[in-house]
Amino acid sequence: MRTLSRRHFLLAGAGASVAALSAAPCITAAQVLDDAYEPWTSFSADAPRSALSVVHAAVLAANAHDTQPWKFHPGTDGIEIGADLERNLGGMDPFRREMHLSLGCALENAALMARSLGYAAPIRIAGGSLLQPSTLDGNAASIGLTPGSVEISPLVAAIPHRHTNRSPYQGGRSVPNEALASLQALAGDGAARLVWITDPGARRDFAQATVAATESIVADAAMIADSDHWFRGTDQEIAQHRDGPTLYCAGLSPMVLSFARLMPSPSPESSHRHWISQTRDAQLGTRPVIGLITVHDLYDRDQSLRAGRLWQRLHLQGTLLGLGMQPLNQLPECVDRELQLGKPAASAKTLARFCGDSDWSATFAFRIGRPTWPAPASPRRSIESALSSATT
Repeated sequence: MRTLSRRHFLLAGAGASVAALSAAPCITAAQVLDDAYEPWTSFSADAPRSALSVVHAAVLAANAHDTQPWKFHPGTDGIEIGADLERNLGGMDPFRREMHLSLGCALENAALMARSLGYAAPIRIAGGSLLQPSTLDGNAASIGLTPGSVEISPLVAAIPHRHTNRSPYQGGRSVPNEALASLQALAGDGAARLVWITDPGARRDFAQATVAATESIVADAAMIADSDHWFRGTDQEIAQHRDGPTLYCAGLSPMVLSFARLMPSPSPESSHRHWISQTRDAQLGTRPVIGLITVHDLYDRDQSLRAGRLWQRLHLQGTLLGLGMQPLNQLPECVDRELQLGKPAASAKTLARFCGDSDWSATFAFRIGRPTWPAPASPRRSIESALSSATT
């Protein structure tokens, strides 16, 4: 008799009825490893006015592959935000574009929290090109903490509840136009534009291109190894690292997750096949609405940070609306990789078909819809570990 793996249970569970799935007990990561999820539960929108309260909001921001690639330098009148270059994705992000998108997300959370605490919170964003390694040195942005008026955004309340939802979205329930309009209203920064892919044919084409990009990443030994490096397959690894993608956040039903946690870890090859099938069937099979965040220059640091700020606002607003949202950045990642290797820009040409304007390039892609089940929290490092050595 062959040994059953988590993969076999994942495949067997795919045909389970919705009724059975909803009846299964919901296993959350927080029930298993309290410390690795403590920053989510201890966050308070009514926290005392301090730099650490602002940093606490920042560390709960969205970020690529849960690498949490930030360093915070609190001072007497502000916070400097820099990149932790050791927490990079290698071949998945060769120019640190996604790293800076992540820093932009953290900056947005920090700004929202600071203003709600009565700080003026002026923001300075550093410029430069991500194609020049010297640009990565130093701080990417800063936020001032001088006294100002209290500006409480409703988005602050969503900060501890915003989680990436990788479950299948309900194909029979569309996203209301007014919801899309409320998200569109958040894209007021001229440096980053929001584009919706709503046409069924265009969504089908984007889905096919994204699946092909996923297959390309799996076939690239360096890219997939750099991605696998961050996966935390056991509770012990989650407790040790407090970062990275986990089984809990894979979009599995409660029933399938219950069984999968009991089984031996699947082989990398099996996991890669599942990623492809999950992308094709569970994540794109119901034709969700697709969004693109576009910029004029993919590798301008200022524009990358601003694009990250926009994604954070969108995700927070989606949380308030009860919508599921998930990055689908395989195509932009292939754009970076092709440029790094000097290959023809096939992925850039594919993405350009969906942007609607040749002067804009897609730096971030995501899906949005009505989720089948709630998303769990991802691990988070402690606030103290995110502070620079100069401030600890």
